[in-house]
Amino acid sequence: MPTFHSGKTYAYRSNMRTIITLLPYLWEFKTRVGLALSFLILAKLANVSVPLVLKEIIDSLNQSQTMLILPVFLLISYGLLRLGSTLFGELRDAVFAKVTQRAIRRIANEIFAHLHALSLRFHLERQTGGVSRDIERGTRGISFLMNFMLFNILPTILEIGLVMAILINQYNIMFATIILITLLAYIILTLVVTEWRMIFRRTMNTMDSKANTHAIDSLLNYETVKYFGNEAWESRCYDEHLQTWEKAAVRNQTSLAALNSCQSTIIAIGMTILMFLASDHVIDGTMTIGDLVLVNTYLLQLYMPLHFLGFVYREIKHSLADMERMFSLLDENIEVQDKPNANILNSRNPAIRFSHVHFSYDADRQILFDVNFEIPAGQTIAVVGQSGSGKSTLARLLFRFYDVQAGSIRVNDQDIKSVTQQSLRAAIGIVPQDTVLFNDSIYYNIAYGRPNASAEAVYAAAKSAHIHDFIESLPNTYETIVGERGLKLSGGEKQRIAIARTILKNPAILIFDEATASLDSSSEKQIQNELKRIAQNRTTLIIAHRLSTIADADQILVMENGRIIEQGKHAQLLDANQTYARMWALQQQTHTKDESI
Repeated sequence: MPTFHSGKTYAYRSNMRTIITLLPYLWEFKTRVGLALSFLILAKLANVSVPLVLKEIIDSLNQSQTMLILPVFLLISYGLLRLGSTLFGELRDAVFAKVTQRAIRRIANEIFAHLHALSLRFHLERQTGGVSRDIERGTRGISFLMNFMLFNILPTILEIGLVMAILINQYNIMFATIILITLLAYIILTLVVTEWRMIFRRTMNTMDSKANTHAIDSLLNYETVKYFGNEAWESRCYDEHLQTWEKAAVRNQTSLAALNSCQSTIIAIGMTILMFLASDHVIDGTMTIGDLVLVNTYLLQLYMPLHFLGFVYREIKHSLADMERMFSLLDENIEVQDKPNANILNSRNPAIRFSHVHFSYDADRQILFDVNFEIPAGQTIAVVGQSGSGKSTLARLLFRFYDVQAGSIRVNDQDIKSVTQQSLRAAIGIVPQDTVLFNDSIYYNIAYGRPNASAEAVYAAAKSAHIHDFIESLPNTYETIVGERGLKLSGGEKQRIAIARTILKNPAILIFDEATASLDSSSEKQIQNELKRIAQNRTTLIIAHRLSTIADADQILVMENGRIIEQGKHAQLLDANQTYARMWALQQQTHTKDESI
């Protein structure tokens, strides 16, 4: 499987596989493609006919003065053919434009949707900057590939075939032979050298993605960089990637110059030999001046696009290299998928049961061991324990960000593996410990819980989360932009917006993952009362660090090293005088010290 997070391992797709991936997007507009190809053929026929008419014009004018007649029809035909070759080319581009742009749009959207379908495991390992740059280069390569492969390589091959047929039919076979040998030498040189040069392009792509990844990561963590005064360090790390990119780019450019020089040499030798041969036939009287002009014109018509064809072939190879990384994102396996004919979750009065659940993020590091517990419908279960004990993993598994290795998780006796992910997640609302907001307005971030909700519902949710008055005090009120990842707001303000968003969603199942961790004592009590209110008649899982916030839970689970080691109500656990009682005593001592300061 291709990996993108390290940049060290990367499985290259074959060029043919990448091209085949594009075919369905062409087939969708087969009528337009057929019409564009028709215009292409008409343009090339007009282009090939121009030298033939030009020959007749020159020969008709190359007569004695007494016999000279102005070839009006030929001159008009010459002008029409010139116009036709250009006009049909423009019509071809106009007809095909929708095909290219629709393909770019659909592929980009397909990759975007696929990235959202991938498991949390992929997104924890990926590097956003590199992935975004891969998509950017890949979509740009689609436009180049589709246009130039269809409208430069194919027409050039068609034109070469027509010219060869005309030369063989009307002149000595040596003309066609010399052209063929020149073409073969040119093509072989281009193929061999371009394939060798691709290593430089791939190195450039890899280092470009790495540099972009580092830049985005550094900018997102701007404050951390400033805290430690590591601006120079960040610039040095960024420049190391650019330095490797620079070396590859220089080699890429110098090898390109060498290839162009060799290609020009082959073309010059071929044209010189052909002109010698044509001139010799004119002197012998077997060819006219018009024939000489025709051969020369055909040579120019062939070798100019052929020289451009070398550029096109190189750029197509570059585009394929750009696209292979993008399309390899589609090859990433969707780890968590709906089963065929998956059912819709019955979320009415949901009861949740974890049965003998075993789970590990990696094969060599198991997180949960034989976890068993139940949350009856409408009740609140709290989970406490030291960091790394597996508390937050329970929420991720309930959302089905991962599938368990053994055991099952059931909601209303439906295994969550057998229901659609959309219906499962629609029934669950979460207030996470680390709230990340979109770089948009406060209104947008609250309304994200239910995008089709009315403005009144959004305001009501904000009031329930005790954030409405604060929002109204801002100059732009609900239209205030929160900044990248919500960095313009304090932790408590972000937490309240997350609570408002969940209230607006109005889910049947609630998860509070350290939901009040970023709040001061006064705000915490207000929010706790509100959380208790919205948790009424809902099945609720609370992941907590502060034991005082969950003392009245219907059931408390104590986790340690991935196992449930205690279970019961607050009073029962205190009477047991084990781990929970020690945690409670320690927090009470800390709380007393804080109040005395």
